[in-house]
Amino acid sequence: MKTLTLSDADLIADKALEKGRELKLAPLTVIVLDAGGHTKVLKRDDGSSLLRPEIAMGKAWGTLGMGFGGRDLARRAAKMPAFFGALSDMSGGRMVPVPGGVLIRSDSGDLLGAVGISGDASENDEICAVHGIRSAGLTPDTGD
Repeated sequence: MKTLTLSDADLIADKALEKGRELKLAPLTVIVLDAGGHTKVLKRDDGSSLLRPEIAMGKAWGTLGMGFGGRDLARRAAKMPAFFGALSDMSGGRMVPVPGGVLIRSDSGDLLGAVGISGDASENDEICAVHGIRSAGLTPDTGD
């Protein structure tokens, strides 16, 4: 079974940040987690604001913890706010159920980790995460 290497994680973060600059987005923060929820890489653009690492972590951690992408997480949170409030409490507030959290899968569908990006609109954060994952030859899972 393939695992997420440091080289893969580094490439994902670099390419995601590069895409954000190409699109002239606000400064981004990118975190890449392995399948166990451990940080492989955390990178912040110059000028990225104070809470961005925590928000990016919440996006990635939430998708990884629930097993589906940020778009699906957001839809479910909108339908079941009490349940997601409880999940937030149980996780110590570490879940941010919005786009910008994207699962990383192998070609065969194995879960390798997750990316979380914060800094611009959630949909733009997601575009950058997807670009980074694809740049590493891996498969993004946004929940759509």
